[in-house]
Amino acid sequence: MTETHIVALGGSLLRPEEESGRVKWFADLRDLAAKLQQNGTRVGIVVGGGLPAREAITLAEPYVGDVHALDEIGIAATRLNATIIQQVLREPGLDVAGMIPLDCDHAASLLGEHNFVVMGGTTPGHTTDAVAVELAIKAGAGRCIIATNVSYVYDKDPRTNDDASPISHLTLAELGEICGLGKPRQAGASAVVDPVAVEWAIEANLAMCVLDGRVIGLLGAALEGREFSGTNITV
Repeated sequence: MTETHIVALGGSLLRPEEESGRVKWFADLRDLAAKLQQNGTRVGIVVGGGLPAREAITLAEPYVGDVHALDEIGIAATRLNATIIQQVLREPGLDVAGMIPLDCDHAASLLGEHNFVVMGGTTPGHTTDAVAVELAIKAGAGRCIIATNVSYVYDKDPRTNDDASPISHLTLAELGEICGLGKPRQAGASAVVDPVAVEWAIEANLAMCVLDGRVIGLLGAALEGREFSGTNITV
């Protein structure tokens, strides 16, 4: 039976500071994709905006007062990043869908025809974490993998708490508590997983995991069902 996996790929992962890091990361991603295709695995990849999105929004913000319009600019940046990943994977002849779908219904349909489908954001107000969860539900995936620039979910924000501890196993309900699900969020606040994505995963009984996408070997282990360093999130 063909396995389908969905990965939310943080936009920051495309921009390692050193050029040698970028070369290795893209080469490792290609090698992993080739191995997955050989095994018949299908993977939907939802790419975040990262630095291009932040730069574009900052550039437009003094002149654009509509929050949804600024979100559209960020979404355009996610689709630019998605196109980079799409073309990097297509170059060695992998079976990658030739278009960047604009919604999850189209992406799920394309996953029935191709080993890889790459997309960005879809709707203002929805992060790419939420889009990945939506795609996982519509594509019938058993789990949504959040590949970001942190190694684990922590019990508190490690940026402001020196005593924050990494967590290897969580339930979706516990993750919701950590991410502040159902609580008002302060401007500029961020969480390792978008609370909306967690809420949708809870409603769909969709397992998740969080891992450091800077290390492609960890992503490969998660996609192949092997043990990996990161946080497993069960229903």
